[in-house]
Amino acid sequence: MWNVEEFIESAGVTVEELSAYVADSQRGEAPVLRRTPPRELADRLSLRELIAKGGMTPASYRAFLRAYLAEGTRLHHPAFLAHQTASPDFPAALADFVHGAMNNPMNIYEMGASAATVEFEVLRWMLDKVGFPAGGGVLTHGGSLANLTAMLAARARAVPEAWEEGVPGDLVILAPPSAHYSISRAVSILGLGQRAMVPLETDELGRIDPARLPDLSGRRVMALVAAACATGTGLHDDLRAIGEWCRERGVWFHVDGAHGASALLSDRHAHLLDGVELADSVIWDAHKMLRTSALSAAVLVRRESDLDAAFKQEASYLFYGEDQGFDQIRRTVECTKAELGLKVFLNLAWRGERGLGDYVASRYDTAHRFWELARERRGFTLPYEPESNIVCFRYGDGDQVAIRERLMRDGTFYLTSTELAGVRHLRITVMAPATDDATLVALLDEIEAVSG
Repeated sequence: MWNVEEFIESAGVTVEELSAYVADSQRGEAPVLRRTPPRELADRLSLRELIAKGGMTPASYRAFLRAYLAEGTRLHHPAFLAHQTASPDFPAALADFVHGAMNNPMNIYEMGASAATVEFEVLRWMLDKVGFPAGGGVLTHGGSLANLTAMLAARARAVPEAWEEGVPGDLVILAPPSAHYSISRAVSILGLGQRAMVPLETDELGRIDPARLPDLSGRRVMALVAAACATGTGLHDDLRAIGEWCRERGVWFHVDGAHGASALLSDRHAHLLDGVELADSVIWDAHKMLRTSALSAAVLVRRESDLDAAFKQEASYLFYGEDQGFDQIRRTVECTKAELGLKVFLNLAWRGERGLGDYVASRYDTAHRFWELARERRGFTLPYEPESNIVCFRYGDGDQVAIRERLMRDGTFYLTSTELAGVRHLRITVMAPATDDATLVALLDEIEAVSG
């Protein structure tokens, strides 16, 4: 039986400790990350003892949670400048709390009517934003599954018989080398093999060059993949030029907008996705710039029937009678699926479309500010002016990975790195609302100090 009194007490503990954790993180008073070795951390958290004996109480839970939170990575911290992972807003956290108790696996409508209906309306809003008024969509657990689902829809369009008869050996997918690794992974999962990946010609920053798109003679193209924006650089492909090229040749046009589609909510940045309405499919991660917790990613298609054709299955314990078109299970890899739409909805319900758009614009502006500050200092090389909240740069000619490691050693700053034209660069992604000019100046000062 559910112990209501214990739940209420423990929930209160959770809210108190998480509130303190987020507040401390936003003030930057604790290290942005800790990397205690697993064996040592397991002992510190008494994991083996608790697994073997149980017996946790609200009081011991408080001590455990406090220690647990202290050892994590603080995504609300101003010095979190690493991966494209949201600094979640509290309404999304409430949605996770609700799902943790309710647990409605709403891919089948009768198992979660309210959760499914919320998802339908969230998808309707997203479809409108990308310019697919008659399209269809589904939310899934992450951008990798979203890209895979979009590629399944593209395969169904190119080779409708592939589900039953297998994949023919002459299919190819056109994508730049800078495409997210989940595209390459999806190609092999689909049975095409890496030989089916045809790299597109790009400029020196990895953007597709529309003037050098390939001759398709003798090729059976399943899809062309473009980025809005590229994971490594935050730069955008020319969606309109590429989309028109695809439309003229009947090529499925897929836009990986996992990170950058949220720019559609900012009046000053929506132009970066000009031409997205020409796509056949788009993915859009809410757990990046819409500030939901992981995971919640949308697969959006211009023609709803294309998504319905992606999967074909029979299971007498799930599919029987008429589903009245409300079940989403026929559109996803997952059978059981969390109440993903609730996280997006509650963020919208609290902040509004304008509020989320202002957040996107502010993070893009802060990244641009870093570019302005860094280029004023000797020793910093910045290969491009940022278009989003991602900036690549180098300091000096030394080992950039070593600089990163020194910054992370005591948890002062957390950033990543990537290669551009075969040269290793440092990379920041501005996600946390707490990141400001003081943070950026401190980062530049610290890079100079650890490199001296």
